[in-house]
Amino acid sequence: MRELVEYLAKSLVDQPEAVEVSEVSGERSVVLEIKVAPDDMGKIIGKHGRIVKAIRTVAKAAATKEGKRVEVEIIE
Repeated sequence: MRELVEYLAKSLVDQPEAVEVSEVSGERSVVLEIKVAPDDMGKIIGKHGRIVKAIRTVAKAAATKEGKRVEVEIIE
């Protein structure tokens, strides 16, 4: 799941080498934190949050397949 979110984030930004995705796992849930370069923050969020909402939807679909819950956060 982390690899999927990392691939999506790197595909969207101008500086893919600056993308970092960290995973904090619990028993039944996972928190994925995406960190990007400051210049790419707008590209990962999108207009009115549409891009990050789409990333969250894809991550939730992958998590459901594994029987887990996922939360995707953008951090600075």
